[in-house]
Amino acid sequence: MESHPELDVVEMDTVKGRREKGKCLLTMIFTKYDLMLIFLIESASQKCVQAVFDELNEKLGTEIFQRLFPVILTDNGGEFKGPDSLENTDYGVKRTNIFYCQPMASWQKPHIERSHEFIRQVIPKGVSMDNFTQADITLMTNHINSVSRDSLGGLCPYDSAKAFIGRKLPKILGLQKIAPDDVTLRPTLLK
Repeated sequence: MESHPELDVVEMDTVKGRREKGKCLLTMIFTKYDLMLIFLIESASQKCVQAVFDELNEKLGTEIFQRLFPVILTDNGGEFKGPDSLENTDYGVKRTNIFYCQPMASWQKPHIERSHEFIRQVIPKGVSMDNFTQADITLMTNHINSVSRDSLGGLCPYDSAKAFIGRKLPKILGLQKIAPDDVTLRPTLLK
């Protein structure tokens, strides 16, 4: 990374509702733009994470996937083990590079950790995610990505990343900007 500072880094993590098994969120953030992608997955398992990667790769195409996700930084959670299945397509084509933070060093992926605070405003810790749908999570994602940030010169993540992400990613993920006066980051958003 030091020899290639121009590479975009995407930080990745999971957010769980309750500690028991059940649905959870796979989160990814484009660190230069603070744009977050959130996927509802059935469990925090490697199989579920790989399914998201495979679906994104299929819908975007490997070339666009490689451009958007050149480097992914994550933690050592069990759902991210076996990097070969995440880094490569089923056909053995390299689609990304996965790197891991040191154990107990969440500060090494600060963008994603800070952005989880937005999720917790809508889905408080301890609330089960089993009753949510991907449409609910996409709605929340759109509201989060529409909040203006001082770090982006007053732009919201959606506007700051527009040129970078192109038209295909927002279309396949249902990403859209919410008018500033309509942004809601409270549990009532998903009721």
